[in-house]
Amino acid sequence: MLNEDKIKLMNEIAMFEKRGGKNIFPVNRYFRGDYISSRMLRSFFFYTFCYILCVFLWGLCNMERLLNTLNLDELTVLGSRAALFYVTGLVVYLAITFLVYRRRYEYARRGMKVYVAKLKRLEKRYEFQNRAKELTKEGG
Repeated sequence: MLNEDKIKLMNEIAMFEKRGGKNIFPVNRYFRGDYISSRMLRSFFFYTFCYILCVFLWGLCNMERLLNTLNLDELTVLGSRAALFYVTGLVVYLAITFLVYRRRYEYARRGMKVYVAKLKRLEKRYEFQNRAKELTKEGG
C-alpha cells in the first residue's frame, strides 16, 4: 500500500536535491571560515592575474608614449599610481567577495537545515510504518 505523505515528502526531497543541491552540498563540506577564506584566496589570484594582464595590455598600447618620455621620475610616479590602484581595487574586490561568499554560505546552511529536517521526517515515517507492520505481525 502506498503512503501519499511519504511519496510527497520524497518528491520534495528529490526536487530540493535537483534544484539547490549543486549549490548547497559542496558548501557544507567546509567550515564557514575555511569556505570564505578559500574563496577570497582564489579571488586574490584571479584579481592579480587580471590586473597584470590589464597593465600589460595598457603598456603595449602606450609603448610609444612610454618610450618617448622615458623619464625615471615619471616612471616612479606611474608605478606608485599603479600600485595604489591595485591595492585599492584589491581591497574593494576582496570586501565584495567576502560579503558574497558569506551570504552564500549562510544560505547553504539554512538550506541544509531544511534538507536534514525533511530527511528526519521521512525517517520517522519509515520507523512508524515499520513499527506498525511489526505490531500487526505480532498481533496476528
